[in-house]
Amino acid sequence: MGLLPKKAHRRKKLGLIVLMIMGVGVAVGMVSMALKENINLFFSPTQVVGGEAPMNHNFRIGGLVRTGSVKRSNDSLEVSFDVTDTAKNLPVIYTGILPDLFREGQGIVAQGKLRADGTFVASEVLAKHDETYMPPEAAEAIKNAQKMQATLKE
Repeated sequence: MGLLPKKAHRRKKLGLIVLMIMGVGVAVGMVSMALKENINLFFSPTQVVGGEAPMNHNFRIGGLVRTGSVKRSNDSLEVSFDVTDTAKNLPVIYTGILPDLFREGQGIVAQGKLRADGTFVASEVLAKHDETYMPPEAAEAIKNAQKMQATLKE
């Protein structure tokens, strides 16, 4: 009879260990889901037009505001413009007050979602800080697009 209490004690310990492992697994799963929802990926206009960007998920785009593309609504704060990486253009719609440094030909990064019609609806627009600064992601996207164009011309 002395063996039964030892087996019951071991079984109880094993049960607690299994519950702790399951609890840690659930916690890790919840943390990874929360992080996945809050990750903001960056895409260039070429990648977005090429279908690489996710639909109905927040992400960032960057490039230059295409000259001659800015159109402001007369009766609201809505502004539409194109962002380009010199290879492809992406139409963007933003409702709100744009940064003071926003203008045509300047580098920007915008955060938002892609609509089914291929228009990017920005929830936030960030403009460059000074005359020599361009967001690193936007500069990289433009550099990659120019390399791709040079390769296609050869």
